[in-house]
Amino acid sequence: MNESVEHSMSIISLVSHASGVVQAVMAILLLFSITSWVIIFRRGVDLVRARRALDGFEQRFWSGIDLNELYKSQPERLTGAAHVFHAGFREFNRQVTRLKDIGGIMGSVERGMRVALSREESRNGQHLSILAIISSASPYIGLFGTVWGIMGSFQSLSLAQQATLATVAPWIAEALIATATGLFAAIPAVIAYNRLSSSVDQLQTRYEDFAEELYAILERNLQAQRLQRERDKA
Repeated sequence: MNESVEHSMSIISLVSHASGVVQAVMAILLLFSITSWVIIFRRGVDLVRARRALDGFEQRFWSGIDLNELYKSQPERLTGAAHVFHAGFREFNRQVTRLKDIGGIMGSVERGMRVALSREESRNGQHLSILAIISSASPYIGLFGTVWGIMGSFQSLSLAQQATLATVAPWIAEALIATATGLFAAIPAVIAYNRLSSSVDQLQTRYEDFAEELYAILERNLQAQRLQRERDKA
């Protein structure tokens, strides 16, 4: 008798014998959980690679390599600081003959790097909005399953001739399982969203710092070329 009761109150038994609505809620939450873990893993790996690529590129950039050589040696698929550098230096090479208009040249360089920075931010933050949706929606979906289970317990009480714990226990148990499933999907998603968003912000700050340093280097280069040309004319 006790074994049969324990079996009927096991999680697997409660889920399999739950109402269709609660089963649908738990299936949705399970899908949310799987989706969030896939995003967490992929975004985590991509951000680690982005940080390593940034470290490597900065080390090469500050090694004293000629910027023209660095520009020509860039691969076809550019990401991170390499993308920012390529965008800024490309505009610099296009406009470098206009030495009389240093402000215009540097304005083009700044716009090129700003577009590259925006694209990198979008790339690094890809799918994080899905994590935000999962973290905020999952508890409410789980709560819906909880409410539905409690409603079922009240209905079973109204139909029972004698109110006993055995009458309402399955309904209450499946309601609590729905709540737990909602939290199981939401908690990792909200923690990962905050952590990954922080990593994206840190990367973006480093990209912006690099862009400012590159801007200053190119501006000094232009001013030096302009002074040299004026000396040659004199």
